[in-house]
Amino acid sequence: MGIPAAPAADSDLVRAARGLPVSRTPVWFMRQAGRSLPEYRALRAGTAMLAACQDPDLVTEITLQPVRRHGVDAAILFSDIVLPLVVAGVDIEIKPGVGPVVAQPIRSVADVDALPALEPEQLEFLATAVRRLVAELGATPLIGFAGAPFTLATYLIEGGPSKEHARTKAFMYAEPAAWQRLLERLAVSAATFLRVQVDNGASAVQLFDSWAGVLSAADYGSRVLPHSRAVFDGLRAGRAGDEADVPKVHFGVGTGELLPLIGDAGADVVGVDWRVPLDEAARRVGPGYSLQGNLDPAVLLADRETLEREVRRVVEQGRAARGHIFNLGHGVLPDTDPDALTRVVELVHELTAR
Repeated sequence: MGIPAAPAADSDLVRAARGLPVSRTPVWFMRQAGRSLPEYRALRAGTAMLAACQDPDLVTEITLQPVRRHGVDAAILFSDIVLPLVVAGVDIEIKPGVGPVVAQPIRSVADVDALPALEPEQLEFLATAVRRLVAELGATPLIGFAGAPFTLATYLIEGGPSKEHARTKAFMYAEPAAWQRLLERLAVSAATFLRVQVDNGASAVQLFDSWAGVLSAADYGSRVLPHSRAVFDGLRAGRAGDEADVPKVHFGVGTGELLPLIGDAGADVVGVDWRVPLDEAARRVGPGYSLQGNLDPAVLLADRETLEREVRRVVEQGRAARGHIFNLGHGVLPDTDPDALTRVVELVHELTAR
């Protein structure tokens, strides 16, 4: 006999994040809402990415599409990590095949001081979309998200995507006071963006520090970690001083050497990319955190037998953690067959049903 559906606040995703018993391991996918789905491409046709992210109707429909198609255990808000900067007034364009491109990159202390602040009243479109989604999703939780201060700083300083992040690290070393002010401002922006989502009903949040893996543990711990912690602390303050008691996920790519520090920033769940097995990740972060991950997105392009073998491995290794949320080790690749994602959801549920 099946377990009745729980409200979003007591869903398997929220329970796994807190290390509580679940009816089955919850599944969702980073970038599940978007480019791999033909219905997404049809809906987005003729609309720029950042414009779509500010249209509550499009945000609602695109966020719901993978929930309907795959039966995932959570929706994640359709948005972009640079959106808070754009809304605040920074000139950024997402160029197809390239990524976010900043018209006037930060090159000086004066540029840092000129960075516009994000105000909550600029986010009414976001509040509207989140309220609609929570109403539509019912017992399925909505995950809100934001980009972490370091990753947003890399885009602002480099002017766009970068492999080496050399300008960013040079600025971090050469201008420590300006670096601190920049990340402090970005932390406030990220907390503001997340708080609007939580205040309007998001059941969990994820902070994406996509490029933190380019840093040494020493530099991350002293120059970045305090600002990621400030995001989570700002979220905890909540509205009118009340604690925003939702699970918090912290994720970065290439962060195997940083995993204990990623948890120390204040998350309940440490996201793990595909490079570190989950049982080893559990050892590194300790018993106080749940884990999220960590199927290699490229495996979704392989044959069915390989895919199922790798899913079984991730599920088994995830049992070492306090709680496990099944996900990819990074985002869904554009060429992924949507049916492969659906099969992963079904298989994880079959393997873990209590």
